[in-house]
Amino acid sequence: MTAARLVRAAARAALPVLAAAHVAPVVSTFGPLRNRVMPRLSGRGRAGHVALTFDDGPDPGSTPLFLRLLADRGVHATFFLLGSQAHRSPGLVRDIAAAGHEIGVHGWLHRPLLLRGPRATYDDFARARDTVAAITGRQPRLFRPPYGIMSAAAHLAARRLDLTPVLWTCWGEDWTARATPNSVHRTVTADLDDGGTILLHDSDCTSAPGAWRSALGALPLVLDTCERRGYAVGRLAEHGWPGAGRRPIYLT
Repeated sequence: MTAARLVRAAARAALPVLAAAHVAPVVSTFGPLRNRVMPRLSGRGRAGHVALTFDDGPDPGSTPLFLRLLADRGVHATFFLLGSQAHRSPGLVRDIAAAGHEIGVHGWLHRPLLLRGPRATYDDFARARDTVAAITGRQPRLFRPPYGIMSAAAHLAARRLDLTPVLWTCWGEDWTARATPNSVHRTVTADLDDGGTILLHDSDCTSAPGAWRSALGALPLVLDTCERRGYAVGRLAEHGWPGAGRRPIYLT
């Protein structure tokens, strides 16, 4: 066998191994397992505190309503922004930051990472990070993958870009057309516990039209439940969570 044939044979033999390595992190998508064995990735934080997070914004039709409600309640949160959405509404991104909320990135486009190779994954993350940094003057430190699905390429890209992945311990399933404020509240609080991280959506750009209304309606109910249980609610930066409390990088 020639050297060229040996190389081709080795490459063919390696493909299944490489493919398996690429998709192996998908196991973290299974919430109960992740919450038990991957507390850092789940956003598990300090006792007595719950981190409130939002995905898929900013959206000029809905995000300002969330900001107003949070301001009225004196609560800060972490917003994981899509780079493409941030690019369309830079003023709204600045409003989020000016209100004292923490900003992470959710990628440039809301597409499954398992379908992307290393270069495309890196470029997507970098474009989102740099867009948010250019708007706010601060380099974001946190990253949440679309659909909560990580890949090996995503972990490598995040490390190269100094982004720390963080998922959640409970969510509201607020992206469906059948969701209501009461259903979102029930779903969140069924899994809500001390030190958990809540996922809601302040935009319907990847959800059923108007689905954000169920999250907005549920938010006061969720906050009331946290208060009754004795949980303070805030950003990941106050969550005692590794990486979240680091001093932000200010761009000059």
